Amino acid sequence: MKIRSVQGAVFRRLMLAVGFVLATPAVADAATDKGDTAFLMLSTVLVLLMTIPGLALFYCGLVRTKNVLATMMQVFMTVAVVCLIWMFYGYSLAFTSGGGTAPFVGDLSKAFLAGVTVDSTAATFSPGVTIPEYAYIWFQMMFAAITPALIVGAFAERLKFSAVMMFMVLWVTFVYCPIAHMVWYWPGPDALIAAARKVELASPEARGMAELELRRLISTSGLAFQWGVLDFAGGTVVHVNAGIAGLVGAILAGPRSGYGREPMPPHSLTLSMVGAALLWVGWFGFNCGSALEANGTAALAMGNTFGAAAAAAVAWTSVEWLAKGKPTSLGFITGMVIGLVAVTPAAGYAGPMGAIVLGFVAGLCGFIACTWLKRIFGYDDSLDVFGVHCVGGILGALATGLLVAPALGGTGVVDYIAKPGQMTIVYDLPTQMAAQVKTVAVTLLWSGLLSLVFFRLIDLTVGLRPVREKERTGLDLSDHGEKGYHF
Repeated sequence: MKIRSVQGAVFRRLMLAVGFVLATPAVADAATDKGDTAFLMLSTVLVLLMTIPGLALFYCGLVRTKNVLATMMQVFMTVAVVCLIWMFYGYSLAFTSGGGTAPFVGDLSKAFLAGVTVDSTAATFSPGVTIPEYAYIWFQMMFAAITPALIVGAFAERLKFSAVMMFMVLWVTFVYCPIAHMVWYWPGPDALIAAARKVELASPEARGMAELELRRLISTSGLAFQWGVLDFAGGTVVHVNAGIAGLVGAILAGPRSGYGREPMPPHSLTLSMVGAALLWVGWFGFNCGSALEANGTAALAMGNTFGAAAAAAVAWTSVEWLAKGKPTSLGFITGMVIGLVAVTPAAGYAGPMGAIVLGFVAGLCGFIACTWLKRIFGYDDSLDVFGVHCVGGILGALATGLLVAPALGGTGVVDYIAKPGQMTIVYDLPTQMAAQVKTVAVTLLWSGLLSLVFFRLIDLTVGLRPVREKERTGLDLSDHGEKGYHF
């Protein structure tokens, strides 16, 4: 079958294997492997580990003692609320076909997990291989939970608990679910290969109808997926998405009381070091699990997660040492995290040496963004969510389009349509980079603009910040009536 006779080059680019796959009815001979299932369930727990306790400890150590519990509560409660949203309607919005809204968001056909049973399966990236749909749902749920939790660090120490929770509900519903759908939703390899074979084998009289069916099937995919974007584990969906929302929140909330006039050092870098260590461990679930199978791609993602984080930590520490005269633990862990952020979209596509180079560049760019850039523009991004996650996510998303090239040690991308069943490897730099740039732009606009609307709406209703006296007292007491330490 000649792809260009169906709908042009977009068909070829649409078939790229990207980070996630839609839960779809399996073909008759599809097999569910117990090893893959166990691997995905373990990865799910590891992602929870990187959120609570990892992210919660990382963030709480960076704030002052009067805001320790409030910061941890915002992270913990975000996870709890998003888990419920995901089971009620979030999964359905992100990972169903959507009918007329297909390119942008799913529908409510699986609201309250309707129709999902212990026998339901989700496709992987290998034709004829499936996983239990429940395992896939919970894995995706942890991604939906950690993404808004990242935003908390941008406005830490100055937003009311009620305002944060209202924002999380709105943001996950109208920002995270649509972006996840646009980037990660597709019909799966079995459905696409079967439809392509029908076109290939159809008689001249029936070919038009078969091509129409293939076109309809492809049109149910997310918008960015149709462009051919590569985002293995969430460079755009997670990090760019959360990072730009955090910047909007930090600017609209305004700086912390006393910011720039009084010292605001982290109260416990020890806790932050422990949290960072848990983040690195949990990130293997984040990246390796995104392969959906216990295979060579997962192993590649593991090596890239080691290499990029290590390189970024060394790069940040080195440039900080040269610029400020001393290497700090805070710089080391911040560099490590931005390396993890940058490699996330490339984890299953870049070669190990490419991931190391990406890590070095991310460490240098992150240092500039979190010091020079922040100082020039004067915004109070409390825990550098924008500098780490948005800048690192953009860098990683764009670099993925380059590092996936086989000539640079990357895997190339899989064309499921040109030669069905043969998993043909293709790569075209201009087309791939165009897909990466457009997806980053859409994520920045969608998340940035809607976050602006939500923060304004909340400020007009319950208000974003406590009164000055309560903020000076600390959110632990003003919001929760507790203190993190008694000494």
